[in-house]
Amino acid sequence: MQHIYDMIIIGGGPAGYTAALYAARAGLDTFVIERMSPGGQMALTGEIDNYPGFDEGVDGFELGIKMQNGAQRFGVKTEYAEIVSVDFSDKVKALRTEKDIFYAKTVVIAAGANPRRLGVPLEQELTGKGVHYCAHCDGRFYKGKTVLVIGGGNSAAADALYLSHLAAKVYVVHRRDSLRAEKIYHEPLIQAKNVEFLWNSTLSELISDGHITGVKISDVNSQKITDIACEGVFVSIGRKPATDFLGGSVALDPMGYVIADESTRTNVKGVFAAGDIRTKALRQIVTAAADGAVAVHYAEKYLAEMKFH
Repeated sequence: MQHIYDMIIIGGGPAGYTAALYAARAGLDTFVIERMSPGGQMALTGEIDNYPGFDEGVDGFELGIKMQNGAQRFGVKTEYAEIVSVDFSDKVKALRTEKDIFYAKTVVIAAGANPRRLGVPLEQELTGKGVHYCAHCDGRFYKGKTVLVIGGGNSAAADALYLSHLAAKVYVVHRRDSLRAEKIYHEPLIQAKNVEFLWNSTLSELISDGHITGVKISDVNSQKITDIACEGVFVSIGRKPATDFLGGSVALDPMGYVIADESTRTNVKGVFAAGDIRTKALRQIVTAAADGAVAVHYAEKYLAEMKFH
């Protein structure tokens, strides 16, 4: 007979391992399937200062390991594999990796969302060395320095405003001639003396000596190239939720996020969405962890109400 877990959690980030911790402590037979390493996107952040309990900050990878260890202390097991498809049509859910099929009474989808990248040379090599995807995570390293924000939506505008209180100079690079962000951001940004807009522009090249020293900016109309000296580049052109493997098994919003309210319940009974992968106003480590605890609360209620043979 194939083993059926009480709960399988897809993703080993803060949402996933918080859910695992709460589930295991509640006596549920719990299993985590993680694609790469504990921590998810958090593991790529060198120093985290906005997660409570670490008065001097904590390395993102280290925090991911601590979260995993905390869950494993109560019997949680982790499988490192990538889920290629799921079947949520029955009471017992099936999750297929390249090698195995796993079964569970409940599933928490906590696979996260990845920042959209610019796609320019050296971007990956310089991530964490001047290239960043979270202003609130890494902005403090650029106090009194010059930075660029790439993008024109709400996230980019909010990042630029936040960085304007830290950096000496903030360039906002946008491929159009006006912001797509809500009007509430426009006036504060225009009034900020250290914010300069580079309209109809894209970043074409990163310049570095191991760390960002400058960029080349291309005018989309004239193709003229301008060199700008800077120490940091914050890419804010949206995120891509990791939902491709779901294959339409749960309802997604137009941006591809799993539709789930503050209860984390999806449109499929017994399936929950926690962390950055679900529709929500704020995507931070602390809100992801909160989702993990909430998901287990409602999963326990579901398990109590359902009868499994």
